[in-house]
Amino acid sequence: MDNIFPSGAITKISGKAVVLSGNDIDTDRIIPARFLKCVSFDGLGAQVFADDRKELNKGATGFHPFDQPEKQGAKFLFTNQNFGCGSSREHAPQALMRWGIRAVLAESFAEIFFGNCLALGIPCVQVKQALILELQALANEATNPNFVLDLASSSISSEGCSWAIELEKGIQQMFLSGRWDGTAQLVANNEALNKTAAALPYLNNLWT
Repeated sequence: MDNIFPSGAITKISGKAVVLSGNDIDTDRIIPARFLKCVSFDGLGAQVFADDRKELNKGATGFHPFDQPEKQGAKFLFTNQNFGCGSSREHAPQALMRWGIRAVLAESFAEIFFGNCLALGIPCVQVKQALILELQALANEATNPNFVLDLASSSISSEGCSWAIELEKGIQQMFLSGRWDGTAQLVANNEALNKTAAALPYLNNLWT
């Protein structure tokens, strides 16, 4: 939980995948509303899908995909249609990221959720139904294979197989260049920002 977060250019992501089958999985399921009262995002990773996990596990452990021992440390989430729909809460991608998810592949995404993930450095890759079903089946095999998402070559590979994916060129370049990280861009351009601020009369001559 609360693993090292994405930073800088993101060219490749590798690791195991956790499968969450189903359509229209909304942000209230990803992180229930009672956790929105938190002062910071710290600790949200442990609460991702809290109600779903409680209902499915019913006092035991290991039934929900996010509780299966072999899936701990997974970097990919494979799911289906309209993932992240519902309210626009930023806590949802924060919870996924803090659990350890670094990329989500699905048939489609809710637009605001997609944008919130982009701002955190989490690629959301939309793929056709046939491919996501194939990837889900592979991820669920007993071998628990690793996957490699190569953003530069627009591909995902595993077990000697490779599949082409499509990324919008502007978004692809944001990841490859590190421009997805607005805070890092501000820090990197601090000198230019200070120079601009110093030249603004309404900032420097406010009381004269």
